[in-house]
Amino acid sequence: MSWDWPLQANEEVVKVINTSDRFEVGLDAAFFGPKDVEVKVINDNLLVECHQQRTGDPVTREVRRTYKLPSDVDPSTVRSRFDERGVIQITAKKRQRRLF
Repeated sequence: MSWDWPLQANEEVVKVINTSDRFEVGLDAAFFGPKDVEVKVINDNLLVECHQQRTGDPVTREVRRTYKLPSDVDPSTVRSRFDERGVIQITAKKRQRRLF
């Protein structure tokens, strides 16, 4: 799975943690504020939108990416937060395995 993120420091690839019980990803959004960022889940897709236009500034910053969640991620458990370093932290739990 490829997670391209144009704002990642030093042009690094986004590191995704995907273990048997959790899914996590961090996206550098230091150019934006918490109110400029929106994270949504639509079906099994994660939509990350960042939009900023400062008053009196003709420059608009905008990033929009859609990522396919791994098939074992429970989309109803996706949570996001904007941390003090300007990183969007996205976490989710894995689907419960049914044992029959």
